[in-house]
Parts: sequence; C-alpha cells; structure tokens
Amino acid sequence: MKNKRILAGAAAALAAALVLAGCSNGTGGTDAPAGTEGAATGGVILANSTEPQNPLIPTMTNEVGGGKVLDLINATLVYYDVDGNTVNELAESIEPNADASEWTIKIKPDQVFSDGSTITSDSFIDAWNYGANPANAQLSSYFFEPIQGYSAEEGANVETLSGLKKVDDSTFTVTLTGPTSDFGQRLGYSAFAPLPAVAFDDIAAYGEKPLASGPYMLAETGWEHNVKISLVPNPDYKGDRKPQNGGVDLIFYATQDAAYNDLLANNLDVLDQIPDSAFGTYESELADRSVNQPAAIFQSFAIPQIDHFQFDEEGTLRREAISMAINRAEVTDVVFQSTRTPAKDFTSPVIAGYNDSLPGSEVLNYDPEKAKELWAQADAINPWSGTFEIGYNSDGGHQAWVEAVTNQISNTLGIEAKGKPYAAFKELRDDVTSGNITTAFRTGWQADYPGSFNFLGPLYGTGAGSNDTKYSSQEFDDLIRQGNAATDIETANGFYDQAQSVLFKDLPVVPLWYANVTGGWSQNVDNVAFGWNSVPLYYEITKN
Repeated sequence: MKNKRILAGAAAALAAALVLAGCSNGTGGTDAPAGTEGAATGGVILANSTEPQNPLIPTMTNEVGGGKVLDLINATLVYYDVDGNTVNELAESIEPNADASEWTIKIKPDQVFSDGSTITSDSFIDAWNYGANPANAQLSSYFFEPIQGYSAEEGANVETLSGLKKVDDSTFTVTLTGPTSDFGQRLGYSAFAPLPAVAFDDIAAYGEKPLASGPYMLAETGWEHNVKISLVPNPDYKGDRKPQNGGVDLIFYATQDAAYNDLLANNLDVLDQIPDSAFGTYESELADRSVNQPAAIFQSFAIPQIDHFQFDEEGTLRREAISMAINRAEVTDVVFQSTRTPAKDFTSPVIAGYNDSLPGSEVLNYDPEKAKELWAQADAINPWSGTFEIGYNSDGGHQAWVEAVTNQISNTLGIEAKGKPYAAFKELRDDVTSGNITTAFRTGWQADYPGSFNFLGPLYGTGAGSNDTKYSSQEFDDLIRQGNAATDIETANGFYDQAQSVLFKDLPVVPLWYANVTGGWSQNVDNVAFGWNSVPLYYEITKN
C-alpha cells in the first residue's frame, strides 16, 4: 500500500483519511447552494459533502467527495455493515483455495446496471484490468497489486492481468502472487466495483454521469458542479442496502461551520463532521442528535532510526520511556474534548478482531515513574544530550496536541522536548520520504478496508511502501506472512495480534489515539447511524 491514506490534518481525519477535495463557495448558515431550497420535501436526505475531484470512476477516486457518491451508486462483491463486517452483495460466493492464493468468485444471478445491462464476470475483469493498467494512471491501481500480472512500472501498458480468468458469465477466478487470507474482505472497497461495457467507450464522459449498480443512481439533474449531486433510489438494485428514503442530495459547502449552522436550523439533515468551533457545544445544541464514536483512523508519531533511537537496547528503552511519559487520556480529554480515544493497539476498535489486551500493550499506559526508570537505564548505556522534537505540519491543526505531548515528555523525563513545525504537509512528507528527517514526526492512517492487516503490513513490513521508519523485523514479517496464509480471518487475526506484540517491543511508531467521528442530524430524520469508517449509512435514514 502507498501513502494515499496518510493523514494530512487533524480535522480532515475526523471525516476520512481520503484526500479532501475543495468545496463550493458559501460562508454562513443561510448560504446553502442555490437550488437546494425546498429539497427537504419528498423524503430526500440533505447531507454535506465536497465537490468530487475527478470523474466518478471507481479506480480514479481517492477523496471523500467522490467516494461518498461511488459508495452509494455502486454495488461491490461485498459491502461493510455498520460495524465493518463483510456481507455479500453482488457475490453469491467468494471461495479461496487451500492456501488462499486463488479465489473463485461467483456472481448472484439477475444483477443489472441501471440501464438494464447484466453484471457479469466481464464487468469485474474489464474494470479491474483497466484500473490496474499503469498506462491508465489510476489513483487506486495499487489495490490490484496482489493479483498475478500486476505491474507498477510507470508508463507500462499491461492491458490484462494474468491472474484474472473468466470461467463463465457469472464466475471468474483470481490468482494472487501469494497467500492472502483477507483478499475477500478487501473486495468491498470502491476500487473493486464493476463497470458496464459502455463505460469504456468514453471513460471520461461516463464518469460525469455513470450508471448505477448500487442502491442509488444519479437523478436527472445529476451532478451540478460546485453545487451538489442529487441521487435517487435505483429501482433495479436487488441488494440489502435498499434505500429507506426518497434520495440523497449531497450538498457542497465551503466550510463545516456553514454546514453546521444549516444543521442547527434544520436546513441540513446529516452532517458527518462537526467543526472544531463547536466541539464544546454540539452535544448540548443537538441534544440526542449527535454521535462521537471511534472510526477506523489510527494516529501516532514515528521515531526514525536517529541517534539514541536505533532499534537496539538503548533505543528500545527510550521509545518505551517516551510512550509511557504520555498521558493520552488527558490529551484526548483536554485538547480534543473527547473526540479522540486513547490507543490500545496499532489498529482501531471498529475493526473486527480488535484486541485491547494484547501482550505488551502496557507500554501505552501513562506511568511517569516507569518512564523515568527506563530513561535512566538508557542513559546508563549512552547519556542523552539534545532536544527531542516531533515534526508536524502547521496546516493540519496539530500544534496543540504536539505541544501538550512534548510538555508531558519534558515534565516527566526532565529533558527538553518541543514541536518542529513544517509550513505544509507536503514539506513534512518530502523530508520523511526522502529519509532526510532527523526528528520524530506525526503520522496517521485510515484503513482502506476493515481488516487488521491493512493497519500493519503496509506500515511496518520490511520494505513496505508506507514504512516511514524503515523498520525491519524478521519476526514481525514472518507472523504477517502466517496471518496472510491463514484460510480464515479468525486464525489470521491471531497471527496479526502476535505481530502487534512485536511492534509493542520495538515501537517503530508511538500509538497515540483513534480519531472519532463526530456528527449530527436534524429534527427531520430518524434511523441515523455512522459506520466503521465514519460515513453515515444514508440508505437507512428515514425522513420525517
């Protein structure tokens, strides 16, 4: 996995780790985009969103504005319920072979796109081949990396993946480069959605008004750029996510404050991100019409292999001391006003298999006396000199927590600790990816799909694309391989738990907290639930 999911900002993380696109103009609660007045009639849900960055092609969308639309208009082989459990949608069955290196996928009968054309094996094979081909430069091409024949070579033209084979119109096989026990779990991500044959006639034009295979389809008004996208129920959808309302209007706001003001006035039905300015008031202002719950977002800071912090005895003692000097509960309560949850592991509480009692996790407990003892042991090996710094991007809203954490480290360990601000996220990431960073630095990750491996392998595996500290552990790698090779998720998660215990010993990053989804809804709607990935389950919402 590459760095697509690395989080740029604290506020952005509350909505999603997908890259946030620009919004339309509008500055206050009375400036909802033109054309939305009166849309509250007819059971249509009014929700906030952002202008999609690109045409609505599944493999070309990696930001939240387009992602919301794709999740509503597309069906995939599986979908994720409110708790992140995998449920068959278009798939009748998804079966691995003995070592999970080859998967046989059978599609349910009589599944169609919104133009009446049948969803077949070719609908998936053609879409995945298009998405994986380097010549098409699709943003989510790396999701097809496990499939035989995949190439990431820039400019290469790989029109077909050798690992995709059609058996018949409703059955195809996927041969992977090695055992991958959670491959079936990944297939609910939007990049794996099918495409009709007509899409390839003019893919850019198709992306402006795509056909639907999911619970909703574009209304006649469709995509009004920089204003809204209107969706109506798809009468041909046969899956479980059947709309309980008359449609969804995704309205593009310039600011979350403007959207929040509309919510308070009941001119907006659902808001998936409370603005920072309302953290202290939204629960009382919305009464029982708000949510503050963990989402699949993990935040930390990494300590690269710099002086005093190599992966040796001294470095291990210092990493443990730093971790135990941090009062996570205090920071999440005071700085984030309980919109974060202190970390207990390296994944997320909303992921199936989450375990808050892993061996070694006590290193995340605030224990100032133990922290001082460990730091003194490290000093006995090699005395400390200098300043402990945490790099962060100033454009992401991180200054307050970095100052709080470094103050705790200073006060507990008796050393100088402070933040090192970068003007922009790109500047920080350039130093990280080039290997030029010489301090600790903030990191964040949101899962591509609700599986433990996605929080582990891409970030800490030897040579993995998002392994910012160049951490390498044969023990960790072996446990991850055993987890991947397991034929069921429960067994795999057992190996992933053991792999996390290795991480607790080495601490290539210091876990901090899970970002919560903070959202609210108007007096006009009922049955509002926010899913594992912080997104409302729009299809379940009913309008008064």
